[in-house]
Amino acid sequence: MDKAQQDALKKAAGIEAAKLVEDGMIAGLGTGSTVRFLVDELGRRVQEEGLRFTGVTTSRRTQEQAEGYGITIVDVDDVDRIDVTIDGADEVDRNFNGIKGGGAALLWEKIVATNSDKIVWIVDESKVVDTIGAFPLPVEVIPFGAGHVIKRFEDRGYKPVLRKTADGKEVRTDENNFVVDLHLGRIDHPQDLAEDLINTVGVVEHGLFLNMVDTVIIGDPHGPRILSNSNK
Repeated sequence: MDKAQQDALKKAAGIEAAKLVEDGMIAGLGTGSTVRFLVDELGRRVQEEGLRFTGVTTSRRTQEQAEGYGITIVDVDDVDRIDVTIDGADEVDRNFNGIKGGGAALLWEKIVATNSDKIVWIVDESKVVDTIGAFPLPVEVIPFGAGHVIKRFEDRGYKPVLRKTADGKEVRTDENNFVVDLHLGRIDHPQDLAEDLINTVGVVEHGLFLNMVDTVIIGDPHGPRILSNSNK
């Protein structure tokens, strides 16, 4: 699948998901290339249809895009609850376990998600897998002592790589932390791994989102497909 085809599927999923946002709602807006299409469509609805809703974003770049359309954005602590959060995912399996954080926003994404009544992911069909893990698992760590955390990951066989920019600088999250990507290949016991990671001193959060999502909207050449998590 070339980039143009993939973008078309992402756009279709984003447009479909935008239908879930209604007047008066508080909506969580995720981060990433698929979410950009979602925000574009919500912006169109605001400007052309008069849609009025309040957004809570998972990154500063999504906030800037949304505010450019006149969408009201507030801090997550300024709302009691979020009606629905729509976000992307780097991988999702048949058990509705996912990997997120390719855009280095995993901590904010998880905070917004856990304060939402409903979680929806929008993905193109290439993100749907049998077993998660082919996509490197992002882990957000504080800079102080990061080298020791990486060494622990190496000792555990997690194949960690400190994420860097094209010019060789460490990638920084919106909280100014580092991202370490674990090249695991496949994750057969995600719950055990999640417990190990979050209990490692220096780790702020990991990109395993396990049985959190309610609905997955998949961009498909024949039209968006919707999967519902019956375990939620």
